[in-house]
Order: sequence, then C-alpha cells, then structure tokens
Amino acid sequence: MPQQAWSAKREREYQHIKDGLKERGHSDSEAEEIAARTVNKDRARAGESSQRSRTSTRDISSSRRGGLRSHRGEGGRTKDQLYAEARRRGIKGRSSMSKAQLERALGGR
Repeated sequence: MPQQAWSAKREREYQHIKDGLKERGHSDSEAEEIAARTVNKDRARAGESSQRSRTSTRDISSSRRGGLRSHRGEGGRTKDQLYAEARRRGIKGRSSMSKAQLERALGGR
C-alpha cells in the first residue's frame, strides 16, 4: 500500500511496521492497513500531508500510544482489548468482568 507521496523514510517506516505486525500474527491485509494508517498519521503530525484530522494532530503520537497500549508496557492491554480477546475465545460472563477479571480469565496476571 505504499504511496507516491511518501518519502523513502516513510516507505521504510511502513515496511518496518508491517513486518513487525506480521511477525506478531496479523494477516497481510490487517498489517498493511495498520502500517499505512500509522505512517499517514505521522505524516499528518509532521505537516507532510494536505489533509489531516484533529485527532491526527492532537492525539498522542502513534509510537507513544502503541507503547502505552501494547501487551507489555506498564498498563498492559486496555479493557477493550481484553474484552475483544475474551469474545474471540468465547469466554462466558465477560460483559460483567472488570479488567483484572478479564486478565485472569485470559490467563494473564
């Protein structure tokens, strides 16, 4: 999904993000979409694109946000991420569970 408007640096960034996502088990199409969105958001924040949304310029950077909401970091996954995983696994009673309960049900902490 690389675009002509992207610089060589943005192409490398896209490929790096896409490869990392594929290593973590994302499908090709999902990895491409996430990588393209990340690069486009970074371009908007840097003033490299003609259009940009308020969220692109006012939200925390993509790299910082990814670190905060990754599976590792201090806070771990968000409750929404845990809930989605519980739904995929078919865990009963997930809608009334707290974040800590969802983590335990999924075999986390």
